[in-house]
Amino acid sequence: MKPTVYRIGAAAVAAGMVFTASVASAAPASHSGPVARVTGAAEVRLTYWPDSDVRAFTFDATATPYSRPLPGAPDGLPTDAVGTVRISHLVAEAGITVRMVARVDCLATGPGIATLTAVVTEADEIVKEQVGKRLGFSVYDAGRRGTDRVGFSWSVVNADQNEAGEWGEGRVGTCLGPAPFAPVTRGDYTVRHQDLVPVPTRR
Repeated sequence: MKPTVYRIGAAAVAAGMVFTASVASAAPASHSGPVARVTGAAEVRLTYWPDSDVRAFTFDATATPYSRPLPGAPDGLPTDAVGTVRISHLVAEAGITVRMVARVDCLATGPGIATLTAVVTEADEIVKEQVGKRLGFSVYDAGRRGTDRVGFSWSVVNADQNEAGEWGEGRVGTCLGPAPFAPVTRGDYTVRHQDLVPVPTRR
């Protein structure tokens, strides 16, 4: 792992432009009831990097259970989802803002909390190698109880070793993300929880 590249490349993914995105959110015919959703935009604080660096995330993710067939899962999975994650990082010391956009492919929720993954589809030139990579996120919706939080699967939380014993950033599987460790400093998130639905009955 090259520390400088890891910090700029991965951390550049770390923050998100605060603007909205429209996403198709209708559930497939196999499930017409309420579905899980995560929305909102906010900036976050990381205690181990300068406060003058600004990171923000915009989420618009909706569950679409059993909508993406896979080998061994012809009906898809209860965690199938659609939507968009928008990410930006103002790197204060370099005077640049780096932006990325990712397509949501998985969403799971509990009361007040969500874990989701998204595959990068667009990235600024400085982080263009991120296109095609799956990223993991978590969102904590504190409501009126306190501070919302976000977690993301790079920086300090997802190191792994290859067969040669060399350390680097690990791959992210669907719906895998760390605990929401970064507190929101401005903005708000909403998590609408729904339990996972049973496999649809074939007619």
